[in-house]
Amino acid sequence: MTEHVHTYAGNPLERGEALRRDEDHIRRLQQSAEARFLPFLNLKVAVNETDLDWQDRKILEQPNSQVIFLGMDESESPLFAVHLQTPPENQEFADCRLLASQLSLPNTGILAQARAQLDWHQRNPFCAQCGGVTHSERGGQIRRCQQCEKHIFPRTDGVAIMLIVDEVGGDRCLLGKGHGRMARANFYSCLAGFIDQGESLEEAVRREVWEEAGIRVGPVQYHSSQPWPFPSQLMIGCHGIALHKDINFDPVEMSHVDWFSRSEVNRALAGDHPTLNVPGPMAIAHHLIRTWADGEIEL
Repeated sequence: MTEHVHTYAGNPLERGEALRRDEDHIRRLQQSAEARFLPFLNLKVAVNETDLDWQDRKILEQPNSQVIFLGMDESESPLFAVHLQTPPENQEFADCRLLASQLSLPNTGILAQARAQLDWHQRNPFCAQCGGVTHSERGGQIRRCQQCEKHIFPRTDGVAIMLIVDEVGGDRCLLGKGHGRMARANFYSCLAGFIDQGESLEEAVRREVWEEAGIRVGPVQYHSSQPWPFPSQLMIGCHGIALHKDINFDPVEMSHVDWFSRSEVNRALAGDHPTLNVPGPMAIAHHLIRTWADGEIEL
C-alpha cells in the first residue's frame, strides 16, 4: 500500500501532548537555551536566503507576541512559533503559499501547523458562547474563556476533492474550471467542496459532483489527504466512477466542466498542451490527476 505525503504534510515534530498538561513546563521550555522560535508577521513567515529562519529566545523580547508550542524535534529541542506585532529590523518575511515549493517536505508540515494555529488564535479572541475574552493554554493547543470557562479547540474544515472517471477503466476524467483568474488562464482542476455536517466523505463526493457538474457518481475510492493551512482545511482526495456522462454544470459555481482524455491530461501535466492547464505538484489535485493518468490506480 502506497502512502502519498503531500506538501504541508510530513511534519516530523513530536507535538508533545503530555508536555502540554504542565503550563509551567511549557514556560521553562520557552526559556531554555535549546528552544528555537519561528517568527511570523501578518501570517508571513521569517526566511533567510535558503530556508525558514529559526531564532533564539531573544525574539520573545518583542511585546504582545503570540507564542505557540509546536513540539520537540529529533534532537529534543523545543520549537515554537511566534506571531510578532511589529517588524524586526533586517528580517525578511515570505508568503507561506509561495514559499512552500522551496522548502523540504518536513518543513512544509511544520509551516502548515504554525500558520494554521497562529491564524486560529487571531480569529478567536472572544468566546462564541458568552462573548468573554479567551486566552491561550496548553502551549497554544486550546483557548479558554475567562468568563464562562469554556474550552475552545482549533477546528479543521474537511474538504472533499475528487477526480471522477467516465466509467470503470475509463479513459476520460471530469475536470472543472472556476470563475475569474482560473477561467482566464483556462485552468482546470478536480471538483471540490466542503463536507457538510452529518455527511460521510463518500456522500460529500457524490453531492458536490452532482451540484457542480450534474453527474451522478457511483463507487468512491479514497486516495490521500493534504493539510491546507489557508486558513485550516484538510483536503481529502478521492477517485470516483460516473454513472452517466451527460454534464449539466452549475454556471454559478463553475465557468465550465468537461471530460478530458488521458492523452490530453498527460500533455497538460507535462506542460505541453496548447490550451489546457492543470494544478502543479504542490496541490493534491495534481496527484489525483497524475495517478489516474499514469495508470497507478485501478478504478
